[in-house]
Amino acid sequence: MRAGHDANRLVVLMMAAGRSRRFGPADKRLARLPDGRPLLAASLQASLALSPRRVLVVLAGESLASLALDAHEPASLGLLVAPRADEGLGASLGDAFTRLLEDPGMRDVEAAAVWLGDMPAIAPWTCRRLAAAAAPERIVRPRHGGRPGHPVIFGRAFWPHLARLAGEQGARGVIADHPQACREIEVEDDGVHRDIDTPAMLASQPGTP
Repeated sequence: MRAGHDANRLVVLMMAAGRSRRFGPADKRLARLPDGRPLLAASLQASLALSPRRVLVVLAGESLASLALDAHEPASLGLLVAPRADEGLGASLGDAFTRLLEDPGMRDVEAAAVWLGDMPAIAPWTCRRLAAAAAPERIVRPRHGGRPGHPVIFGRAFWPHLARLAGEQGARGVIADHPQACREIEVEDDGVHRDIDTPAMLASQPGTP
């Protein structure tokens, strides 16, 4: 975060409630990277460079154990069920930000980073630059090769708008509605674009930072 603000004032929302139909019948979140790590576990590990305060957004009935995370993650990892996850990413984001606004334990949080569960290759230095730019009335996202990427950090001022999201559309509309608040950070990190949608993409994944 900005000078004088510690990392606990930023929370990571790890979005892992999608059905990943393009990946086939296997659960993509449990698929193994070439280095042997489960995909979701690797994404969660990478997100520690952004903040130790993290919330995993999942489907109803899921747990850390069912996602093979109980041996990898500390008890401090929060779990948030998205009841409308089958409606799409927008609905999952709406559920997640509604819960954040309702949670008394989140009152001191200034910003939330939306991190997709299939993006394990975002570099630590990218995370540090994004966190340093975060602020309650700012939207921050990385940019590489002329294109914006992930994660996107939303200041608390935008949470009520995000809580109203529904359907398949993600948070692009929120960003488009507030161009004056959006700050893009240029990074030399193609990991901000490297999401894994198919088994072939998983097999070709290079080493992660």
